[in-house]
Amino acid sequence: MLRFDSDYMAGAHQEILDALVRTNRELTAGYGNDPYTAEAKALIRKACDAPEAEVMFLVGGTQTNATAIDGILAHHEGVLAAESGHIAVHESGAIEASGHKVLTLPHTFGKVSKEDVAKYIEEFYTDETYQHMVAPGMLYISQPTEYGTLYTLNELEGLSEVCHRHNIPLYIDGARMGYGLKGEGADFTLRDIARLADVFYIGGTKCGTLFGEALVVCNRSLLKHLFPLVKQHGALLAKGRLLGIQFGELFRNGLYERIAEHAVRLAIRLREAMREAGYEVVIESPTNQQFFRLKNSVIDFLRNDMSFDYWGPRGEEYSVVRLVTSWATTEEEVAEACRLIASTKA
Repeated sequence: MLRFDSDYMAGAHQEILDALVRTNRELTAGYGNDPYTAEAKALIRKACDAPEAEVMFLVGGTQTNATAIDGILAHHEGVLAAESGHIAVHESGAIEASGHKVLTLPHTFGKVSKEDVAKYIEEFYTDETYQHMVAPGMLYISQPTEYGTLYTLNELEGLSEVCHRHNIPLYIDGARMGYGLKGEGADFTLRDIARLADVFYIGGTKCGTLFGEALVVCNRSLLKHLFPLVKQHGALLAKGRLLGIQFGELFRNGLYERIAEHAVRLAIRLREAMREAGYEVVIESPTNQQFFRLKNSVIDFLRNDMSFDYWGPRGEEYSVVRLVTSWATTEEEVAEACRLIASTKA
């Protein structure tokens, strides 16, 4: 079975797994107080050109979002996000469970506009009853978005400017940041992200590690007591060096970029195979997530040999599906998938 369901189905990239095995019997201090974690933090600061940033490793994406958002917001504040945003749809109410409302904005293929962000904030404070309502305390975006789309550098700069003009932080969910950095036509860098965002995270779980995310706090005034905050949210790993070792491998010799480039290249091959077979590309995604509208009969045929997700409910005759590649996707798997897709061409 060819698996294109998600990008965190396999274990860990071999280079990371080798490093974990090689260091397995070493005895180090816990909770990230080890030389591997210190090195990984230094490598990430260097990659981001953010020498003063605080870097903290957490166990997963939901924990990272919940911890950062809860720590940044005051009790009466909520977080602005796209209606399709991960925290608004696919985190089981984790943000609301911490006592903060997700304030949703309209989106275009997952992206919010600086105009809509500014409009929400400005209209909120012109309402005479605003003190009775949940205040917009920060903006959350994903790069890439849930639709695999990317904010351009100009769009990121616009959002950052609006947020800072209105005195709210910009937080970027980077669960798939690597695939965004290597996406077709991507015009931003990690340095740009660190320059424009107050807080963001670099995803490992979906980009080659067994688990773990790297939270980068550029505006350190926002999360002054990060260590206990992470522990309160159940996101602190006692064997912290396991995270340090993995992120050290990702950032020491360009593995993070190599993983992402590989996955994006193979995803584009799948997209072109679908297009050549005459199928509709629903979203022009430049990253490792690709979306297609297919006849249900074609979906049923392909799913005899391939697994992938529906993107929304199954329709009466046509449905939208998502195919995702990762570091673990092979050239051979994609070649076979392309052959199967071509065989369905009318």
